[in-house]
Amino acid sequence: MTVPKLVKLKGQRKIVSITAYDFLFARIVDNAGFDFVLVGDSVGTTYQGCSTTLPVTMEEMLYHTRIVRRGVKNALLVGDMPFLSYQTSVSDAIRNAGLFLKEGAEAVKLEGGVAVKDIVKKLVSFGIPVMGHVGLTPQSINVLGGYKIQGKGEASIKRLKEDVEALVDAGVFAIVLEGVYEDVAKEITESIPVPTIGIGAGRFCDGQILVITDILGLDPTFTPRFVKKYRDLYNEVLQALLTYKEDVLKGKFPEDVHSFKRKEE
Repeated sequence: MTVPKLVKLKGQRKIVSITAYDFLFARIVDNAGFDFVLVGDSVGTTYQGCSTTLPVTMEEMLYHTRIVRRGVKNALLVGDMPFLSYQTSVSDAIRNAGLFLKEGAEAVKLEGGVAVKDIVKKLVSFGIPVMGHVGLTPQSINVLGGYKIQGKGEASIKRLKEDVEALVDAGVFAIVLEGVYEDVAKEITESIPVPTIGIGAGRFCDGQILVITDILGLDPTFTPRFVKKYRDLYNEVLQALLTYKEDVLKGKFPEDVHSFKRKEE
């Protein structure tokens, strides 16, 4: 998958995407045939145990991008620019986005609309494809006052539309709509030429993305409304570990078949 091919999918069929943070899951995801894989800064809340994405560093994101690249051979790979990797200056944004591409990403994603328009435009002018992200933007969680759905009132809808328009004008190839009321996401999707990728934004976006640990049910404490759990791997993995533990304690593992024998001379 390439950026131009992804853009052409708008109006043809739904775009399917997922996050990945390591080689093993990246390889499985790629074998499943997703259109693009996002190395998300959500690694902070899924793999690192942080309460927000804010502590995630550039070094950590580059590491995860590098190892995911080893598993992804067919899908478009997008690197998520973490907090303070692009907000500080245009030069910082260019350098950090470039580092993602050097590690194997084919595009970057960043949060914001009007505020990052000039940054996006500059990145695109230097040949760095950019995916936008508006609505519920986790890096702005302190301003939003929590994980609140966006687009409730006229003022909120107006800001969303202004942000989307700014991103389209700046040259993004797609926009993630997170935590947006369905009717608002539908209106935005129908009004712009680039694909919208929904996460908690309803049925009418051009595509969907979810966090891999959420759909696999690896964290029983996190059950947001917009997530559909396709497996309950937490309990499956826990049961496997408990069975292994019991086998060791009872001397049932390892068995003869798991042991190495010296041949008699």
